[in-house]
Amino acid sequence: MGSLPEIRKTVVFNAPIEKVWAAVATAEGIAAWWMPNNFEPVLGHEFLLYTGNYGDSPCKVTELDPPNRLGFDWGKDWHLAFELRTLGDKTEFTLIHSGWDADTVTEFGQPHTVIRGVMEKGWGELKSLRAYVEGND
Repeated sequence: MGSLPEIRKTVVFNAPIEKVWAAVATAEGIAAWWMPNNFEPVLGHEFLLYTGNYGDSPCKVTELDPPNRLGFDWGKDWHLAFELRTLGDKTEFTLIHSGWDADTVTEFGQPHTVIRGVMEKGWGELKSLRAYVEGND
C-alpha cells in the first residue's frame, strides 16, 4: 500500500506569534496543552514526551526557525512540524504530522492505518492549544 497522507491542521489563533511560539517551543508550553516532556529548543536535542500508559516516547529536534517553524522526529516513524505565520495581531498555526505508512506498525504493534485516524481525531481543531494561547495571562 505504501505511504498515507500526512495529517495537516491549520487554525488561526487570536494571539501574537510570540505567545504561540512559547506554547509550542518550550517544555512548559508543550506540557500545558499537550503532554509532559523535557523538550529544549535546540537543534539536535533529544527529548522525551511522557505519554502516560504508552511510556516515554523519544523525540529529536530536527528543524528550528524561531518563531516560524519547529520540527521533530517522534518515535521511530513520525515527524511533527509546527509552522507559524503572523496575521496582524493573530497567528496562523499549522500542524503537520507525517511519516505514515500503510505497511508499518507502531512500536506498540498498532498499524499506522488505524493510528493515523486516531491521531487525526485527537489533534482535532487544536482546542487545548487554542485555550492555552487565547486564555488570560
